[in-house]
Amino acid sequence: MKTIIAACSQNLSGSRASIQTALRTLLAVPWPSQRDIGSALQLLAVLQWVLSFLLLGIVSLLLLIYLLFTSLWLIPVLYLAWIIFDWDTPEKGGRRLSCLRRWTVWKYFRDYFPVKLVKTHDLSPSHNYIIGSHPHGILCVGAFCNFITGSTGFEELFPGIRSFLTTLAGNFRLPLFREYLMSGGLFPVTRRAIGYLLSQKGTGNAVAIVIGGAAESLSCRPGVTTLILKNRKGFVRMALRHGAFLVPSFSFGENDLFRQVVFEEGSWMRSIQRRFQKMMGFAPCLFYGRGLTSCRSRGFLPYARPITTVVGEPLAVPKVENPSRELVDRYHELYIRALLKLFNENKTKYGLSESDELHIL
Repeated sequence: MKTIIAACSQNLSGSRASIQTALRTLLAVPWPSQRDIGSALQLLAVLQWVLSFLLLGIVSLLLLIYLLFTSLWLIPVLYLAWIIFDWDTPEKGGRRLSCLRRWTVWKYFRDYFPVKLVKTHDLSPSHNYIIGSHPHGILCVGAFCNFITGSTGFEELFPGIRSFLTTLAGNFRLPLFREYLMSGGLFPVTRRAIGYLLSQKGTGNAVAIVIGGAAESLSCRPGVTTLILKNRKGFVRMALRHGAFLVPSFSFGENDLFRQVVFEEGSWMRSIQRRFQKMMGFAPCLFYGRGLTSCRSRGFLPYARPITTVVGEPLAVPKVENPSRELVDRYHELYIRALLKLFNENKTKYGLSESDELHIL
């Protein structure tokens, strides 16, 4: 018995010593600094945004289809009925939620790159505006951060102006994803939706349109500033019909966030991309960024590169119900001149050299 008690006492002493050693080791490990915690939160903010835009719609659709064949079948049926009832809402101003735009997560999202908004001229609340957003890049980070979230202070820089951003109409056919998009102030890039905001919501509305669209994303790569704009004149026609002023904007650094495999014009892969774009509305880009665990690894997250969105001088546009082709061409040319002026005046301030040029196709 004495032998057993002695053995137990020895084990207990050894356990205490092991615990004390473990505690000392734990206390010796440096705790994460405030900077490290901030960096981790920034990475998580970007991760949730990328996953939301790439997967939320598809995953929600597959989940509802799965639920149809379970005892919870009533949930997708009721949601389908809701979508049918609510079908036209995206083209009638949507359901913008100010609380979503002010989420703290967007501040971490902004600081990851970081993203900055620069004002060059005032925008009067007595007018409506169409803001041309350039370039498209891969995921339109600059346009989203500046015109959808409140993290860069758009409403403070332009008091009395409400910003909206257009995206593919097909996104609003995906369950749950449509609610997410509308709550932030996104709506379909259709004549009906844009016309509603410019005619039925009073003045002080700024509709941002990424004019180059999916076609422009195919040419996105670091060091190259090529825009698809010469034959994109629908936004000018809409501006004339509603008397909305045209405002150029350029996001310097947008094309530096990812690396893309760019196929040459005329190649079979490029033709497949073009064909897919015409059928589905978006282009299947082969791109990569940084990984989740290290900026040196490859993954689907954007690289941390600064983005500066400069909003230019508004171009006054008359209200003409049925503008002629000549009038549309005239204001389209004036817009291109204003965009080139904005680019050339700011390129050396935000990472480009004096010799860099803006190519418009």
